[in-house]
Amino acid sequence: MYPIIADLHTHTLASSHAFNTVTEMARAAREMGYRALAITDHAPAMPDSPHIWHFYNLLKLPDVMEGIPVLKGAEANVLDTEGTLDLPVELRASMDWVIASIHGDCLPGALSVEQATHLWLKIAADPTVDMIGHSEQAEHVYDYERVARAFAEHHKVVELNGNSWAVRPQGAANMKALALACKKAGCPIAVNSDAHSIYHLQAGVGHLLSLLEEIDFPEELVINSSWQRLLRELELHNKPVVNRIGGSL
Repeated sequence: MYPIIADLHTHTLASSHAFNTVTEMARAAREMGYRALAITDHAPAMPDSPHIWHFYNLLKLPDVMEGIPVLKGAEANVLDTEGTLDLPVELRASMDWVIASIHGDCLPGALSVEQATHLWLKIAADPTVDMIGHSEQAEHVYDYERVARAFAEHHKVVELNGNSWAVRPQGAANMKALALACKKAGCPIAVNSDAHSIYHLQAGVGHLLSLLEEIDFPEELVINSSWQRLLRELELHNKPVVNRIGGSL
């Protein structure tokens, strides 16, 4: 079994379809034994997202809350096939952790394999993006092997999303193909809950770990499987937060 020491995709009630505060999420993560947590509320193009001011003020919160380092980030929405995102570049560059994800409210309709591949190649080259969110969706299948190589080249982390089997079940079968492509390319991944409450956070990601075991995925490529790997990844992404909380991870 892969040890998981951080969740790098969680939401607070600032995303109004979620239900807990930053404080409550941080406390729950610490009580679970996690060493770090990322708060990544939905960026403004989502219908129920917080105002843009939320993200600027988020950066003013302490680096350590409720006894656990909290990475201050966002789940940015991909708006078109050129990889345009809905947060200003300078804001993304100042955050501890930025996810790029496709949501139907922001990029409606299905994409061809060619369109989706082009989109993710554009995102791969964006230096302000740290992680690729729930990209196994059935409506946006892409050339996993080609893009995983690009993600690896540009130091992008690919997410396996624990919420996908519940809310995007038609694409869940693609997750294995995506994980195999990452294994082949040597592309790092993170195993996250995409929690919208403390109860979702506490449910964990065991079902995803079983998938990793099934394909013998290298533990060293799972960046949230040890604090050393997470710290190394943050350093690789040139995150100043490492200098402030490195000793706390």
